[in-house]
Amino acid sequence: MSGVAIAFLLVALIVVWGGLVASILYLRRRPESSEYPPGGEDDHREDEAPIEHDT
Repeated sequence: MSGVAIAFLLVALIVVWGGLVASILYLRRRPESSEYPPGGEDDHREDEAPIEHDT
């Protein structure tokens, strides 16, 4: 392998694994919220459902 290939390999490894580590640290600091914004309740409107088309 040439020096340029090794340099690009190292840069790619740092980007991929660094992104993984950064996302793990972010999720540990701010986990998924247990409360969601209003508006997602099911109102049981079976007769006014969206039209389903066969494709």
